[in-house]
Parts: sequence; structure tokens; C-alpha cells
Amino acid sequence: MATATHCPYCALQCAMRLAPAAEGVSMNDGGAAASKGMSGPVAAQGPALTVAAGAGPAEAATGLAAPGTGLAVAGRDFPTNRGGLCRKGWSSSALLNSPERLTAPLLRGDDGSFRPIGWDEALDLAAGAVRSAQAMHGQDAVGVFGSGGLTNEKAYQLGKFARLALRTSRIDYNGRFCMSSAAAAGNRAFGLDRGLPFPLQDLDDAGTILLLGSNVADTMPPFVQHLKGARDAGGLIVVDPRRSATAALAGAGAGLHLAPTPGTDMVLLMGIAHVVLQEGLADTDYIARRTAGFEELRRSLNRWWPARVQEVTGVPAALIRETAHRLAGGARRASGQPVNGTGGTYILTGRGVEQHVDGADTATAAINLALLLGLPGSAHGGYGTLTGQGNGQGGREHGQKADQLPGYRKITDPAAREHVAAVWGVRPEDLPGPGVPAVEMLMSLGRPGGVRCLFVHGSNVAVSAPDANEVIAGLRRLDFLVVADFFMSETAAEADLVLPVLQWAEEEGTMTNLEGRVLRRRAAIDPPAGARSELWIMSELARRLEAPTNFSTDPETVFDELARASAGGPADYSGLGYPLLDSGAEAYWPYPAGSTGTRRLFMDSFAHADGRARLIAVAPAVPTDELHRPGELTLVTGRLLEHYQSGTQTRRVAELSAAQPGLALQIHPVTAHRLGIEAGDRVTIGNGRGTVTGVAEVTQDIRPDTVFLPFHFPGGQSANRLTPAATDPVSGMPEFKTSSVTVSVLEKAGAL
Repeated sequence: MATATHCPYCALQCAMRLAPAAEGVSMNDGGAAASKGMSGPVAAQGPALTVAAGAGPAEAATGLAAPGTGLAVAGRDFPTNRGGLCRKGWSSSALLNSPERLTAPLLRGDDGSFRPIGWDEALDLAAGAVRSAQAMHGQDAVGVFGSGGLTNEKAYQLGKFARLALRTSRIDYNGRFCMSSAAAAGNRAFGLDRGLPFPLQDLDDAGTILLLGSNVADTMPPFVQHLKGARDAGGLIVVDPRRSATAALAGAGAGLHLAPTPGTDMVLLMGIAHVVLQEGLADTDYIARRTAGFEELRRSLNRWWPARVQEVTGVPAALIRETAHRLAGGARRASGQPVNGTGGTYILTGRGVEQHVDGADTATAAINLALLLGLPGSAHGGYGTLTGQGNGQGGREHGQKADQLPGYRKITDPAAREHVAAVWGVRPEDLPGPGVPAVEMLMSLGRPGGVRCLFVHGSNVAVSAPDANEVIAGLRRLDFLVVADFFMSETAAEADLVLPVLQWAEEEGTMTNLEGRVLRRRAAIDPPAGARSELWIMSELARRLEAPTNFSTDPETVFDELARASAGGPADYSGLGYPLLDSGAEAYWPYPAGSTGTRRLFMDSFAHADGRARLIAVAPAVPTDELHRPGELTLVTGRLLEHYQSGTQTRRVAELSAAQPGLALQIHPVTAHRLGIEAGDRVTIGNGRGTVTGVAEVTQDIRPDTVFLPFHFPGGQSANRLTPAATDPVSGMPEFKTSSVTVSVLEKAGAL
């Protein structure tokens, strides 16, 4: 019996079908053919489309099965992926019977080794550690770190668990490293944060797409098909200091590639906006009717003329002007004006422009440009940000953020506290106040006044957090660390107690994709006997801690409670339930009871009280590291096609690990020659925070003043040992994209 579900990885949430493997189908025969066609950025989705072509709602396509899992993966027709899957999606079932799977609670002994224990003993120990920490250090001595990979049900329950069972304000999650700057900018400008306020299919008709800081060809390959219209019109404009796989799509007349100096994206955006204003390209009627703050913004842009922007960013002034005119040409269609056969204009941002100490302001600069062109809330154009993690959208809506209650409510809002407290059956005063953002909490671990007992769910902070050496030191200072995971991640390896939990194909729940569409995750197989649902774990701990309310173990019951708690909030799910979602209905939030949801936001007004979007003047911040000092290079970090996040899952898939087995440093040939580095040399990359080693990959696809490292690898290959813990004052986002480093040869290739 086939199970219709969605991929466990990114926020595209590609639709797939899991079924008992057909006889003779395995990764060794079907997968090899699939991998051949995945070498290029467009072809990466080709084999998926070939294998799964024509798979309709009730029809199982021939799929690929990982050896021994008994499950075949088939792409399923759905608007975001149209049957396509990337390498990660095709190989996702390989993890379901991994020999590294955790199947019993593990307790660290005095000698540092782990031994299996029973569930009652494990939960009693965890509850005892909570009581001990709070008796000695106060309520906020206990912390919770969640994940944008958790289902909506688990993310919601985790926020409730922290505040009512643990009675702590100290909860945040790894989405702080991913979407916080974009979310802060969206809330500030529009009064609401939904990554894409329109369906992804809207991009199909675009004539111009400005894509900043996102390498979708590697991070979510099926997304690329939605760029075809813009590429055919010569209107794909990619901003990236590397000639990434996505930037390569803009070649051969398909568009433009702008390669600014790392950390100067805001200046580039302000330069483009300057041209829009000075050369009469702005939609003045839209600005007058639908925005506030124009005069202050106009004054702030006066100083960013193209020649000056060229000096700062390295992007030629002529390209800045050309970009402005291309964007404005498509924007005329967006506002209903005549245009010569080209589609509308969309501006999309990703982590490359947001993971900075001024990331919220950089995203705001992109929104300002979109508003000047009249794009948000129009029929044929718009602004959006590309959510990364599988439930990065839903995960930031229902209470696992430090300052948040379900429905994207503010925890400081008395009306919000009263509403949610009533749903939970407690008094508003029983709810703690706001906590602190992720980096601040992690830097407090084991310190006076900080967290002394930490619960980690679905995150691998030992690899993914900035200044990872300091984070690991903090984990080791804790009195007690509890990690819930299905593999022994690098964070779990530091734990006092490891709790084995369910994988994606073993649980029921919901996810909210990058469009704000709520989707059903369905169980296809039974979990190992020793693994437990996180809903069950929270319920059992809450009972032991004498929580003042009920914690259900049933996902549908939890979702129904989430819907009630979200009612009337910005992210209103009150009209949603499993029967509706199981029917296949399009469910875009806000979806108040009695409605049919909101496919496109802002068509009539924005979410501020006066209905107007805010134009906000911004200015670049001083980088955390002093950049461009003699002998130093600027490090940018990012993802690879084959891996996902900290690599806890993908490094355990043989096919993916074989393709990208370890850390490789991208470096320009001119820079490599100057440093005596040749392709294949083992090199050392370091700064005052740490040192890592990798293999040199010499390529012209990167600026001479810049080097690139992926962040998927642990230990001495962990790129985040080099990134600073400095954060954006608005969003709490760490500075992942500009670190100053030195690079030197450790061992020549021939000596390896």
C-alpha cells in the first residue's frame, strides 16, 4: 500500500510516495542511472521527472529503494516539485533502517561511555535534572532548543511544554540561524511574515526574477523549473559572490550574475533603488496609495549613486543601472500597465543576504526595492523569502521562538496571553515572559545566570551554531544535557541522556511549506520498538513534573488544539483539520474558521493597522571581523547539493557521502597561486576562533578575495568553528557569511 507524503528535507516539501519496493528495484540499479543526470543544475531534477513522470493522485510511479529498507521512493505530482526530487529526496528512505539508528535511551556513565537504559529510568532522570537545576538556580536554569524540522504538532507542543511543564522562558530554536532576519523584516514592513506570500507557481510566468543569496539549484533543485520563464526571457538576475550552480543558470543570455564583495548586498540593493528613484522607474501611484515612510527612505538613498556603489560592492555601475531597468520593465505588468510581452517581476531573498549582523536591514532593503517598484500584493509580481528547513515556516509560527505564542502571537501581548492561556486551561500569569534568542542562550550554557539543564530536539548545535568551539564548551559545562534524536549526532555525543525518537516516515503530523501551505506528513512504516514519539516524551515528562495542563500524545488532537490556540492570530490555522488536509485541499494560512484560506497575501491591504506597508531607511553595519586585511580572505559558508544542514542525516547516506565525503575549500586560481596552493592540496583555514582542514578546490567560480566552505561536516572540518557569535540586534541572526580567515598549505596533494 503506497503512502502519500512529503520529503523530509527542505521547505519545498516535494511530494513523494513511499511504497513496498518493487522486485529488483534498488539504488544500485535504478539509482545509478538517476545520478548520471544529476550533474548539472537543471538536469539535477531530470531523472526524478523521468522516473516519476505521469504519477497521478492515485497512481504509484516506479521508484528507487535504498538497499534493505523495503521502501521505494517515487516522486508525486504536486505544484512545487511536479514529480521531481533531488538526490536527497530519492535517497531519503536509506536512513529508515540505518544500523546507526538509536533504539533505546542512552545514559552517559562516569567513564564517558553510553549504556542503554529503560524509558522509565530515563524520564525519571530527566525530570530529576529539571527539578535539581531549578531548585539551585531558578526557573530559567532549564532551557529548550527546538528545530525548524519538527512537525507543527511537535513545535507547538514543545513551546507549551517549555512554558507550562518546565515553567521556563528559555526556549528558542535553530530557525534563529535560518529565517529570523527575513521574518523580522517581513513583520516590520508588511505586519506579517509568510515566506512566499504567493504560490510558487506564480514564478512560472515571471519575466524578471532577482534572486539574492540563494543557490536553489543545489539546495532545492526542483525549484529550478519555476525559473524557466524568467530564463527564457533573459530575466534571471542572480546575486552571489560565487558563480554558483544557480548563478550559472543566468549565463548564455538567460540573465545577469552580479558578484558583490561579501557583506555588501545592502549597499547593492540601495544602489539599485537609487536608480529606480532617480531615473523615474518607481511606481509613484502605488507608493502613495499603499506605503508609508517614503520621504525618509528617499533621503537615505540619495548617497548611494551607482559609481559609489561600484566602489563598495565591486559591481559595475552599468550593471546596477541595467538591473534597475530590467526590474522596472517587468514591474509595469505587475501594476497592470502595458508591457512588451514580458512577465512580471519578483524579488526573492535567501540566507546569503540575511545571515549577517545587519541581515534584517538587508532583507528590508530588498523589500524597500520591491515596494518602490509596486510589487508586493500585485497580481503579477511580488517579494518573497525562501524558507530553508522542512518546517521552517510552521516552525516559526506556533511557539518555539523565545518571544512567541501560537499563531505567531507576541508573548508580551496581554490579549495573546489571555487567549492562549484559556486554550491551555491556565491563567495568563502562569505563562513566563519572553526568553532570549538562540545564540544568547547557547553562550549562557553552564554560566552563572545561564541555562544549566538543556533539552535539544531535532538540532545539532555542535555543528550548526556559530563559534562552534564555544558552543561545544558550553554543552560540556552543563549540569545535564538531554538530546532527542534518531542518530548519535555530534550534539547527542555530548549529552548526559539521549532519547531515541521517530523519523519522518514513522510519524503522523503536518508541515507548512515555503508558500505557507499546510501539508500532511503520513506514517508509512512502524518505528523500531525502542523509539518514542516526542509528543509521548513531552507528555510523560509533563506528568512527572506535575504540569497544570494536559499534553496529548495524539498528533491530530494536538493539531486541533494548535488550531484553537492560533485562532485570531496572524498565522491563523483555526479553519484547518486533518480531514480537510487529507482531502488534498489547498490550505494556505491564514485560514480562519469558515474561510477557504489565503492563497495570496496583501492583495487589498497589508497587515498593519492602517493597511500600508512600511518603507524603512536602513544603513550597513560594521562587519564583526575586520575584512580585507593583508594576508586574509573573506570566508562565506553554505550548502552542497548532496548534503543538508549539519549533515546528521545525509552523511549517513552512502551515495551522498561518497559524492561529498568531506570539507573542500573553494578558492580562486589567482589566490591559490599566490598562496602556493594547488587543487587537491590539504589546507588549513583558521582565525582566532578556530582552525579547520580541508581539500583545496581551485575554481574560477569565486571571487579572488573570497573562499567558500560548506557547513555540513563535524570536528576538524566544521566551518562554524570559524564563524563569530555576533548577532543582528533586530533578529538575533548570527553572522555566518563574512568571517576573516587565513589559508595555508598543510600537505601537498602528491604527499597525501
